[in-house]
Amino acid sequence: MLHLLYLVAFTAIAFLAIGNLLRSLFTISMDSQRHYSPGGRSQAEWGRSQINASRSGYRSVPHPELLDDTGNPINEPLLVMRSMTVEDAREQLDALYKSSPGNRTDRAEES
Repeated sequence: MLHLLYLVAFTAIAFLAIGNLLRSLFTISMDSQRHYSPGGRSQAEWGRSQINASRSGYRSVPHPELLDDTGNPINEPLLVMRSMTVEDAREQLDALYKSSPGNRTDRAEES
């Protein structure tokens, strides 16, 4: 009797899992066929949000980190990375290795 209960339970779980998988695949296929505007919203969503914003008087406010001291939006890159050659990276890694406390040259000099 217990075997029959396990069989029914795992069959039900399997059907639920396969149904969920098929629903997810269907949702992903529908999302992949959507066309998005450069702002990240579809044209229909953008139009609806603009109509709703104009009706309610609501205006989207940017995140405080995207504003300067006077409250104006900044228009510059927030992260600037310096490009580095392989030789520069190797020199920095070698310097870190040589300055580490467990370096072999430290032990050789102590002997």
